[in-house]
Amino acid sequence: MTPFPVVLSAPSGAGKTTIARELMQRRGDVGYSVSCTTRTARAHERNGHDYHFLADSDFQARVAAGEFAEWALVHGKRYGTLRSEVQRVLDAGKFVLMDIDVQGARQFVTAFPASVLVFVLPPSVEALVARLKGRNTESPADLAVRLNTAHAELQDVGRYNYVVVNDALDQAVENVSRIIDAERLKRDRVHALDAQISRLLVELQDQIDRIRGAAR
Repeated sequence: MTPFPVVLSAPSGAGKTTIARELMQRRGDVGYSVSCTTRTARAHERNGHDYHFLADSDFQARVAAGEFAEWALVHGKRYGTLRSEVQRVLDAGKFVLMDIDVQGARQFVTAFPASVLVFVLPPSVEALVARLKGRNTESPADLAVRLNTAHAELQDVGRYNYVVVNDALDQAVENVSRIIDAERLKRDRVHALDAQISRLLVELQDQIDRIRGAAR
């Protein structure tokens, strides 16, 4: 089985990052591609762990060099995923868990067509607003921008393969895990399936011929 990227998108505050972290703790076959951003790190965030925090000039140079599988301008800051980061995790034999917005997802699936797209929904607008306010990092103006972005992002749900409602974290994490397991068993993801089927057909025909020969 060849591993593939799993893209989680959601309005800011819906909990996709928390789901991603929980999923990696529960599954050893899941790896995380660390994204790049030009925004300032929050107090609890570490460079190279939560994000690669880049200067705007460095980010733009990497865009020009074609190093990003996707990138977007979100809330006035640049976010992007390096192709090398994704390939690093895939080469380790792990599913790549992506935490990117809808703009990035559109580009990413072009770069990595085998990706599975999962949209994470908040249980309600009230819950979404409460989570954003609970961060204590959003000014009223920032909150309005994020909610306006969420309004636009929700209109893109139809592009996704799956939708998971994050009304209970454990269940949401389990649902994403089940999606990975279901997708890895799909016919077009099974490595060398045609060769396996051909071999089985030859072996079955051999058994049939032997049985018929013995019955004569």
